[in-house]
Amino acid sequence: MKRSAPRQSNASTRQDLDAQALWQKDKDHFIHPFTDYSRFHDEGCDLITDSDGIYVEDVHGNRFIDGIAGLWCVNVGHGRAEIGQAMAEQATRMAYFSTFNNLSNAPATELAAKLAELAPAHLNHVFFSCGGSTANDATVRLVHYYFNRLGKPNKKRILSRNNAYHGTTYLAASLTGIESNNWDFDTLDHLVTHLSEANLYRRPEGMSEADYCDHLVAELEERIAEIGADNIAAFIAEPIMGAGGVLMAPAGYHARIQAVCRTHDILFIADEVVTGFGRLGHFFASEAVFDTQPDIINCAKGLSSGYAPLGATLISDELFEVLGTPQGKGGVLSTGFTYSGHPVSCAAALKNIEIIERERICDNVREVGPYLAQQLKTLADHETVGDVRGSHFMLAIENVADKATKELLPVEARVGDRVAAEAQKRGLIIRPVGHLNIISPPLIWDRDTVDRVVAVLDEAFTAVTASLKADGFI
Repeated sequence: MKRSAPRQSNASTRQDLDAQALWQKDKDHFIHPFTDYSRFHDEGCDLITDSDGIYVEDVHGNRFIDGIAGLWCVNVGHGRAEIGQAMAEQATRMAYFSTFNNLSNAPATELAAKLAELAPAHLNHVFFSCGGSTANDATVRLVHYYFNRLGKPNKKRILSRNNAYHGTTYLAASLTGIESNNWDFDTLDHLVTHLSEANLYRRPEGMSEADYCDHLVAELEERIAEIGADNIAAFIAEPIMGAGGVLMAPAGYHARIQAVCRTHDILFIADEVVTGFGRLGHFFASEAVFDTQPDIINCAKGLSSGYAPLGATLISDELFEVLGTPQGKGGVLSTGFTYSGHPVSCAAALKNIEIIERERICDNVREVGPYLAQQLKTLADHETVGDVRGSHFMLAIENVADKATKELLPVEARVGDRVAAEAQKRGLIIRPVGHLNIISPPLIWDRDTVDRVVAVLDEAFTAVTASLKADGFI
């Protein structure tokens, strides 16, 4: 997406001078995640300074529909004063105190109880962290500890999937199966084995959905036989693969994978960092949508709607019976974070959950989500749109050079960036990920908003097709 230094008005107003200064400071000092620095050094970033409801504004006052909910997370929408007020009141009363060594605070305690109420019935225990990556890190450490306490120290290997996204802390990055994420970074390959992604769109030619499910389950069974069940601790999976492309598994896949895991004493971990808190129309999708009962569910993002950093690992009664038993006299569960159960973050999450329940936001997702998917599928008429996939408020458009062969456009075409740039010109922010464009909006979109968004995208794809032809890519 082409960016440039903030424009200067003829009057050289104070606002424009501040914008220029901010843009320069950002370019000089802020190391942005997931940023192409071959472009950033010249172009810098677009500075987003204000937000309200489904909208965000840049430093110049340009208003955009937020099509990505910040980053999969602003589920209740921007500018919720009551969340800010809850955070301010908690910060004024007590901003922070440790939860180590038999200490606690009211918001963390209330939130743990509320999450146990919302989660599948056997997940009654909550370990707090600071976000999705740390939730997944903490989970693996607890899983290894669990099997060590059971006298099974060889059960260390974690099964993940190609194109899975579980974070970028050292261990979470190792769980992540997106190859480009780890270019020139080290990973803990001795701990993680990646299986094939579950990708209906790119399943083997001529294979039915049912046969594809059989194929993926068979691969899991073969890998377990190869590694040995006594060496495998857990299988981790997103219900719908998010940053890897909003990849949809065949019907019944997750339940069958869990059944295989149970047969071999392998824990089943659901990474609901994206799918949790309403994105698929339920607080948790594992049981309600995918008919699974994970041993562990990890969550973050929509837990606080991004108003404060927070992650949580929900643990079953069976696991906690072991984790909650000291190793010996004076023994402690010696893991955690300074900000585990941070009272201000937990206060934000409690108010966020209250809003989701009071405004029946999950109902809105179940009503509007299918309409959003249906309307986005009308974009398939465009020459480069190969697939529109996902569920409810978690969707992606895959751009291709050839619909019949599913051949991709060359990387240098930057097709995802082109689509995002054309959409942004027209007042909509969506996310480019290589040849993909992801739409994961605040969960308060209505049908009128969907119609406006699809109209913008229709114009954007028309413009992109023309530019790709002009540049000789199609």
